[in-house]
Amino acid sequence: MWLSTDHVATLRIRKVLKELKQVKDLMSTNCKTVTLQDNVYEVAVIMAQNDVGFVPVVETHDSAKLIGAITDRDLVVRGYAQKKQGSSSVSEVMSDALVTVSSTTDAEEAADIMAAHQIRRLPVVDDGRLVGVISLGDLALGNTTSRDAGQALSEISEHENQNAVH
Repeated sequence: MWLSTDHVATLRIRKVLKELKQVKDLMSTNCKTVTLQDNVYEVAVIMAQNDVGFVPVVETHDSAKLIGAITDRDLVVRGYAQKKQGSSSVSEVMSDALVTVSSTTDAEEAADIMAAHQIRRLPVVDDGRLVGVISLGDLALGNTTSRDAGQALSEISEHENQNAVH
C-alpha cells in the first residue's frame, strides 16, 4: 500500500493529538467566506489578500450555512485550466460534496478524517452553520512542543515545495 507524504504526515500528527482536546480548541474562526453571488476573481483576491488556499461558500453571510468550498487547486483545475473567466460564478469551480466536522469532534478524529479522505482542511459546522475551519497546520501547531508535529508539518511543506511548478 502506497502512502502519500501528506498521509504519513497526518498519521504522525494524529499520534501527537491523543493528548489534545477538541477541534474548537485548534480551529481558525476568522474564515473569509463567499456566496454564490461572488465570482472566481473575488475568490482569488480573498485567497491572495488573506494568504489562504481554502474559502468556504455559504448560502448567505448571515446564515453561514455551508454549501461548498473552493481551494486554490479548484481555481486552477476547474477554473483557469478550463479557460473560465474571472467573472465566472463561484458555483462553476466550487466543490459541494464536503466532509465536515463539528467543533466538539476530537482533534485525533479530525486527523483520521483528513487522512481517510486525503484532505488538508475540514470545515467545522455546528447546527448547520459554519463556525470555523481546521487544517493539518492547525492540528500540528496545536502542540507546539511536539517534535513529531513540527516534523510532520515540515514534511508537508517540503513535499509541496518539491511539487511546485517554477
